[in-house]
Amino acid sequence: MSRPLPLILAQAPGRPADDLSGFAADVERRVRLRAPGALVVYPELHLGESAPGVPAAPEDAAEPADGKRDTVFSQLAGDLGIWLVPGSVYERGGDGHVYNTAPVYSPEGERLAAYRKICPWRPYETTRPGSRFQVVDLPGTGRIGISVCYDTWFPEISRHLAWMGAELIVNVVRTATSDRAQEEVLNRANAIANQVFVASVNSAAPSGVGRSLLADPQGTVRSQAPDDGDSTLTDVVDLDEVTNVRRYGTAGLNRVWEQFRPGDPALELPLYGGRIDPATWAPATRAVLPGPARPVRRLCDE
Repeated sequence: MSRPLPLILAQAPGRPADDLSGFAADVERRVRLRAPGALVVYPELHLGESAPGVPAAPEDAAEPADGKRDTVFSQLAGDLGIWLVPGSVYERGGDGHVYNTAPVYSPEGERLAAYRKICPWRPYETTRPGSRFQVVDLPGTGRIGISVCYDTWFPEISRHLAWMGAELIVNVVRTATSDRAQEEVLNRANAIANQVFVASVNSAAPSGVGRSLLADPQGTVRSQAPDDGDSTLTDVVDLDEVTNVRRYGTAGLNRVWEQFRPGDPALELPLYGGRIDPATWAPATRAVLPGPARPVRRLCDE
């Protein structure tokens, strides 16, 4: 059995929040001659600059989730028949706060999810933290999880997405600082520890230092941009590789999702005020049946 998912990872420089026509043209350019039904991913705050390489003030670039950007994203995904993660955008929530939000659109032009960044890079980022994890079903293929930049430094976030059934974690990034080398290690570590694919898509110069990468469920880097230039990484991943690694173990040895089993004592976790309960130590069952695309929720998703 094979569950192929074509990927188009756009390591692109940022652009002004209102440059929607330029964004649409860029997506069409990168998608042209590629596989149908591809998952197309752009960096964090790709549409969120006041000048080249300069992030816009959140209050100035924010708009409601169903604003004009949403209309363009939906139409673009539907017209091209792609799964689209247009990076993240500044969203003005119904509560009046501004969030750093990564939406996901289906090939039918439907917005399926909108993940709000849980860990803004404080004190420099002033957006309101999100409060829920987000996974999305790609019917007939598998399940992806969404994280934004600094989220990858917190292993709890990747672990939770994997527990919710994510087989690919999409991490959209805008890193222009010297710690991209550490982020590369962290993304590989999150792939290894959770036995999932991880796609970390960073901005090109002058918005970021690039070096986007795709790691497989054993932490091997399948492809990586060599520098900070505008580039496109393409690949076709088989999500059944996640199933196989979990079945036979990383390097044919380590089956982390079988470590805790029913009957084992619960492990108290005072850091979280919670516990590891062997009865719940397993990822959610993947959803691969054909049908209408829809977000998947498991316990903490609301």
